[in-house]
Amino acid sequence: MDQAYGAGKAGGAFDPLAFFQQPQTILRIVSWIFSIVIFGCIANEGYVNRPDEIEEFCIFNRNQNACNYGVAMGSLAFLSCAAFLALDVYFPQISGVKDRKKAVLADIGLSAFWSFVWFVGFCFLTNQWQVAKTEDNPLNEGADAARAAITFSFFSIFTWAAQAFLGFQRYKLGASSSLFSQDYADPSQDPAAAPPAGSEYTGYTGDMEAPANMDSSYYGSAGYQSQDY
Repeated sequence: MDQAYGAGKAGGAFDPLAFFQQPQTILRIVSWIFSIVIFGCIANEGYVNRPDEIEEFCIFNRNQNACNYGVAMGSLAFLSCAAFLALDVYFPQISGVKDRKKAVLADIGLSAFWSFVWFVGFCFLTNQWQVAKTEDNPLNEGADAARAAITFSFFSIFTWAAQAFLGFQRYKLGASSSLFSQDYADPSQDPAAAPPAGSEYTGYTGDMEAPANMDSSYYGSAGYQSQDY
C-alpha cells in the first residue's frame, strides 16, 4: 500500500476503531490522563498549612515554584495531548508530503521536549518532597496526592519518550511510493523540460515525396497545373 510517513493517500475515510487501536494514539491518551492526574493532585491537595496557620503553602517543602511547575506543566501537557490527537485525526488528509514531514518532525521535537520537561519535574518534585519538614504538615495531609504527582511525572517521561520514538519511526518510513515523491515537478512548470530560449519550431521535416503518377507540371508552376487552350 502506498504510504507517506505512516498514512495513505489523502481523501480516505476515517476509521475510528483503527485510529484508537494505534500505539501512538494509545500513548497520547495515556499521557493525557497522566497530565490530568498531576494537575489535579497538586491543584486540589497540593497546598497545606499548620494547625496554627491560616495561609496555605505548597506541600513540596513550601516551595511555591514546585507547585507552580507541576500545575503549569500538567495543564500545558493536557493541551498538547489534545492538539496532537487532533493532528493525528487530520494527518491522513494532508496531501503534501512536505507538510506531513513537518508535522512528523514537530511531533518528534515536542514529544522529546515533554519527556525532558517531565524528567526535570520528577527530579524537582522528588527533591522537594524529600526535604519537606514534618512540622510543616504534622497531619500528613495531601501526602498521597503528592506521591501520585511524583509517580505520574515519572511515568510521563516514558510515555512521551515512546511518542518521540514512534514519531521517529514514521519519519524513517518517509514516502514509500513515487506517488508521494518529493522531487516530482509539473512538466509545465519545470524549466528543464521547456525548450531552450530562442529556439524556433521547425515543424514537420519528414520525407514528403509526391506520388509517382502526379504530373510534373505541378512542380513547375508552384502547385498549379498548366492548362492548354
